[in-house]
Amino acid sequence: MRRPALYSTSRSSRTTETRFSGGGDGPVAGTQPAPPAVARRRRFSFEASSPRLLWAAILLLAIALTASFALRPMQRKLTQDDINAAVLKTLETEVLPSEYARAYENIRPSVVRVVSYVKKSRLKEDPDAKAGKGGAAKPKPLDPAAADPNSDEVEAGVGTGVVIVDKGIILTNLHVVSGSDRVEVIFHDGLKSPAHITGVQTENDLAVLQAAKIPDDMIAATMRSTSDLRPGDRVLAVGYPFGIGPSASGGVVSGLGRVFRSPEGKQEMKNLIQFDAAANPGNSGGPLVTMDGEVVGIVTAILNPTPARTFLGIAFAVPIENAAAAAGLPPF
Repeated sequence: MRRPALYSTSRSSRTTETRFSGGGDGPVAGTQPAPPAVARRRRFSFEASSPRLLWAAILLLAIALTASFALRPMQRKLTQDDINAAVLKTLETEVLPSEYARAYENIRPSVVRVVSYVKKSRLKEDPDAKAGKGGAAKPKPLDPAAADPNSDEVEAGVGTGVVIVDKGIILTNLHVVSGSDRVEVIFHDGLKSPAHITGVQTENDLAVLQAAKIPDDMIAATMRSTSDLRPGDRVLAVGYPFGIGPSASGGVVSGLGRVFRSPEGKQEMKNLIQFDAAANPGNSGGPLVTMDGEVVGIVTAILNPTPARTFLGIAFAVPIENAAAAAGLPPF
């Protein structure tokens, strides 16, 4: 299709005729001289299909869009304060487990119940031949007549242990298993297994056990250096006080580098962690953990000047550095 011109400059094609008579003296009558040329006015045609109009429309649209973006407020960049406020809002609206609950869930699969047994024949010969003299719980009487008549042994005491290697290597207190004829450990899933003593550290009242059987999903505890532990830090003690458990009790580190002498005065332990989380007979050998569920100590003693030997607010744990050394593990 032919494109129409933007404007036209064509002149009229009409010509003026001049006729001459035979004499040639002038123009023939009836004719008039051609009028002088008159400049035609330029006609502008802005049609819908005009390229100039199209480009003008595009230009106007671009200007309008630019003005629109310029007037629109810029989006503010997120700052760390914005993120912190959002997290805080989530914490305020969501019910989360407490720090103590999270610590307990982390350490629970690694905590074991440690039960020591002695033979009835030994009790008849020597009534004092029993384990657990230093704080293991004794939930059952040691009288042979009260023991299971179908068994040749009697439960001598109950304490706690913690798995530190997933092959079934367990730390506990030496006084929990000393003097026993047989040791049994019960894992978190209920699995029972005989265990034997593979090492001792008398100066720190520690014993290392090896379980004969372990759960398929055995999880060893994570140990943490006490180098950055400070008084006031929150800790959790997990164990079997009086054979009940596993039980958790929370508190804080009360002091470091403490010295404790056994009630009988036969042993003095140094460089202990003092804490105020409740601990009673049966907690011995259990883990003392941080709020991350990492073991910083092995519960070993409580201070009570009365014959009751129950918790009065002062308990002690062997730092995990010393405890791990008893198992032959490298230092932190």
